[in-house]
Amino acid sequence: MDEFIAIVRAREFVRKTRPDAVPVSVKQYAAEIGAGIKYDHDLPPDEAGGSFEAKGKRCIYVNAHDGSARQRFTVCHEIAHFVLGLPSEHQGSPSWSYAKRPPNEIWCDVFAAELLLPIILFKQRVDDAEVSLASVETLAEEFNASFSATGSRFAAVGEAPCAFVLAEGGVVRYASRSKALRDAFGKIPAGSKLPRGSLSERVRQGRAPGGPEECDADLWLGQWERGGVLLEDARHLQTWDQTLTLLWFEYEELPEGDSRAAGGRDDEAALEELDGTLPWPGKKRRR
Repeated sequence: MDEFIAIVRAREFVRKTRPDAVPVSVKQYAAEIGAGIKYDHDLPPDEAGGSFEAKGKRCIYVNAHDGSARQRFTVCHEIAHFVLGLPSEHQGSPSWSYAKRPPNEIWCDVFAAELLLPIILFKQRVDDAEVSLASVETLAEEFNASFSATGSRFAAVGEAPCAFVLAEGGVVRYASRSKALRDAFGKIPAGSKLPRGSLSERVRQGRAPGGPEECDADLWLGQWERGGVLLEDARHLQTWDQTLTLLWFEYEELPEGDSRAAGGRDDEAALEELDGTLPWPGKKRRR
């Protein structure tokens, strides 16, 4: 199993179920695998839900006290465990941490985001939207999905050269990039610190975000020699010390130049669209 297989299987599942309304019906998805959904009022606050099978019947249970978007993600995550045939790896790993997320859980998160934000319904809306965190928030509300997963998908499927970055503890954990930025070899290295003096660093330090700011493209993009100006907007989730950043080029166009100067072959490009499906911070699931 890898991320590519997870996303292919998710898109096959979406084509099979044919969702035609937004937000998509997770009951329809669950019915496709013969599962019912139970809302459990007795789960502790830190447990999102799980699934089990008894007497030939499947059941997905979710925390009745969670918000709707979180419940929907849990349902789709549990569907992923079944469709992908992956055992749960929740024990011993904090679900709030992307850095420590086990592979099985990441792949199921990838699958879940594809179901909640299916490309057949999501991409056109992204293409019609302005590149901004406000657009991400609007789409997250429309699809009843998390802000972080929506932001990642927004960058991955959009036409404009942009990236959605998740940093945890001030360290970049991943960057979901648009095809235009991947083709230009615009890389944001995982494991690097938030750039010194960047809006994202200042927001993490407590500054209230006041809208996008301009910065030199090479402040964020490694081995970037094409120049240009990026617009940067960011939000910080203090509870989990996660910083969410949207970057895009001014006028939504790449600066002229030779993309080969940015470091040659991009080994991450083939899978970049699969990245950035975040777990729900502070929640665990049980199987």
